[in-house]
Amino acid sequence: MVWLLDQAELILTDSGGVRKETFFFGKACVTMHDQTEWVELIDAGANELVGADTDKIIEAATRNIGRRVQDTHQLCEGRRASQRIVDEMTNKA
Repeated sequence: MVWLLDQAELILTDSGGVRKETFFFGKACVTMHDQTEWVELIDAGANELVGADTDKIIEAATRNIGRRVQDTHQLCEGRRASQRIVDEMTNKA
């Protein structure tokens, strides 16, 4: 699954976990669902909700294919979350 996410030009999904993983790979994601628990991805422009409407799915897929997304909103601590966790764990030991 990781390889597929890395190789894809666009992710279309209704899976909550895949929405977030797609962001980690810098790929745009079209979510075929009416709501999401990852609203920060919508706000950052990394994910687009289209529901089950075929026309909206096709339009969003066409618009987003090959589009790269960046963590410009620092949603993942600027990709330093793992280092922050290690720092916290070593300070508490």
